[in-house]
Amino acid sequence: MGCFYSVPNDQVFVVEKCGRDDRIAHPGLLCIPVPGVWAVGGKLSTRVMQLDVEVETKTMDNVFVKLHVSIQYVVQLDKVFEAHYRLQDRDDQIRSYVFDTVRSAVPRQNLDETFESKDDIAKAIKEDLKPIMDNFGYTIVQALVTDVNPDQRVKNAMNEINASKQHRAATQEKAEAEKLLIVKRAQADAEAKYLQGQGIARQRAAIVEGLRESVTDFSHSFAGMEPKDVLDLVLITQYFDTL
Repeated sequence: MGCFYSVPNDQVFVVEKCGRDDRIAHPGLLCIPVPGVWAVGGKLSTRVMQLDVEVETKTMDNVFVKLHVSIQYVVQLDKVFEAHYRLQDRDDQIRSYVFDTVRSAVPRQNLDETFESKDDIAKAIKEDLKPIMDNFGYTIVQALVTDVNPDQRVKNAMNEINASKQHRAATQEKAEAEKLLIVKRAQADAEAKYLQGQGIARQRAAIVEGLRESVTDFSHSFAGMEPKDVLDLVLITQYFDTL
């Protein structure tokens, strides 16, 4: 009597006959006519799967870093037999190639370049993995370098450098603000002195004009007096007024 299986919508089954691959069962009802002769040899997911890999290596400037890499892959429906039979441990195979690619790329760069070239490293990983995994029945959908973590001591040093840069920037901005304030004060003081000088000049001009008028009036009132005598008299009068 036969057996019946329900193949889920996100899987394919490998059906074997007498221990050899016979056919691929797609989602739906699967009938195994003679158990022992036919059997389900394996089940593969058709979903896009993700493998996260952490790789530790050293940069050109001797900084140990850990790169977090995510590989997204999916089985090829026309190569299900290859995906099932040719790879004993799919994840280990992917992981080993990721290690090789990262450890050949990062040591040629310093730490700053490694941070800046995450996309380039991810692209290299995908290009290296794609033809290899294609032979095993898998398509590499995407490769991502999600994080670059230096050694904790390096992190602390980087934080101190950034804090020092920010402090210098803040100090410079404060100095520029104080400099601007001093310039504005100096300009205001110069303007005030200029206006004060204009006031004094006008005041002196008014005094001189008053003296001139006084001398003229005295000269007309007292015939025979010299202008110098009149001026001396006016100055003496103003002197006593001031006292």
